[in-house]
Amino acid sequence: MDQQLRDTIARFRIIDGKGFDLSKFDPAETVVANKQLAEEQVEDDAKLIDRLQDQLFAERKRALLVVLQGTDTSGKDGTIRSLFERTSPLGVQVASFGTPTALELAHDYLWRVHAACPSRGHIGIFNRSHYEDVLVVKVRKLADAAAIEKRYAEINDFERMLTQNGTTIVKLMLNISRKEQGERLRERAKEADKRWKFNPRDLEDRALWDEFRDAYETMIRRTSTSWAPWYVVPADKKWNRDFLAASIVVETLEKMDPRYPDISLDPKAYDFD
Repeated sequence: MDQQLRDTIARFRIIDGKGFDLSKFDPAETVVANKQLAEEQVEDDAKLIDRLQDQLFAERKRALLVVLQGTDTSGKDGTIRSLFERTSPLGVQVASFGTPTALELAHDYLWRVHAACPSRGHIGIFNRSHYEDVLVVKVRKLADAAAIEKRYAEINDFERMLTQNGTTIVKLMLNISRKEQGERLRERAKEADKRWKFNPRDLEDRALWDEFRDAYETMIRRTSTSWAPWYVVPADKKWNRDFLAASIVVETLEKMDPRYPDISLDPKAYDFD
């Protein structure tokens, strides 16, 4: 990856969340010249992610966790398809976190999350995540403010523990505008093959748009760390979203630099006939 692209990625990385202002990040910003170039690069990156994951799997010492968080229609499913369509299903573990079950509610809120973290050699993808417990839970007042306040530090400690045990964490906040979300919700309601995605409850969350934006801003301020940074990915244009997300994942895997094991083998010592 060239330095210019690394510099571009760095503009969206939040290492120290203090003073973070979400309003300074434009959901419609583009980082590549045009759609065709972006789509071609995403295809190349998907192949590269597959190769690097194969090396990670062969190495079996570390894991990568990609956290995707964003409001409804921000493109979490689409991002997963674009980035990992070439990756062997054996090497990817995808977890989607919905309303907690009775069993999950009988444990602490991180219990189900820890159980879904990727094993060594794998890429884990969270489609929504433990951050729902400082977003939806906060905005809808499903827990008291004191309990939510403690969770930011608990999450930081949890993620630090994961990184200390060999899991690299990348967190992508898919940043979509209210206008674009409205257009996508309207499209879901109109088109038969997308109508199954439409949930009237999405409109309830949309009515709380400002409250959710405030919750996202606080989340990033309190939980973007050097060991598990947030990236704010402009998501109004799907091709731009996928380009930047793929670039971030590739850069992370290249820094991890997984290697095939160095195994000495003399083919002449075996009979392959």
